[in-house]
Amino acid sequence: MIQIRKATADDAQHIALLGRITFTETFLEYFRDKQDLFEYYEHTFNVPKIRASLMKDSNQYWIAFWNELPIGYAKLKVNSTTEFIETENTSQLQKIYVLKEFFNKKVGKLLMDRLMESFDKSNKNHLWLSVLKSNVRAIKFYYRSDFKQIGEHTFQIGKEIFDFYVLCYDKKSSR
Repeated sequence: MIQIRKATADDAQHIALLGRITFTETFLEYFRDKQDLFEYYEHTFNVPKIRASLMKDSNQYWIAFWNELPIGYAKLKVNSTTEFIETENTSQLQKIYVLKEFFNKKVGKLLMDRLMESFDKSNKNHLWLSVLKSNVRAIKFYYRSDFKQIGEHTFQIGKEIFDFYVLCYDKKSSR
C-alpha cells in the first residue's frame, strides 16, 4: 500500500538516500568517471543540505512509502524563476524521484497529484521543470500532466554535459 505525506526534517536521511539511488538508476550510464557522480552526490544529496532544504519555507517536499519503506519523493520550490518565463510568478518542480522497481505502482503520478494540489492552491501561475532530453519516459509523463516545452539548456556535472528541455505548466491555459 502506498502512503504519501509531507516530508519533514526527520526525513532528510531517507530523501538523501532516495536521491542517490534514483539518480544512479537514471543517470549512471552517462558518467564515464564515477568519481564525478560521487562528488555530485556528496554535494547535492548530503543529509545536512537536504535537512536545511526541508526546513526552508520556500520548499515543499512529499515522501512516498510502500509498506513503511521510503520509495520516492517530490520537491516543489515555491518561488523559483527561470529565464524562459518572463514573469516572476513561478514555482519549480525540482524533483520527482521514484525507485525504479516501483514505477508500475504509479507513485510518480501520486506524488505529482500532491504537488499539483499545492501548486494549484498557490498564487503562482507557472510551474516549470528541467528534464533530460533522453529521458523519454519522464518527458511523456510531464506532457500527460499538461507541461509544454518552452526552452532548452545544458547542465554540467564533473566532466559530463547534459542537455535538458525546460517544460512549463501554465495554470491559466490548463484550465
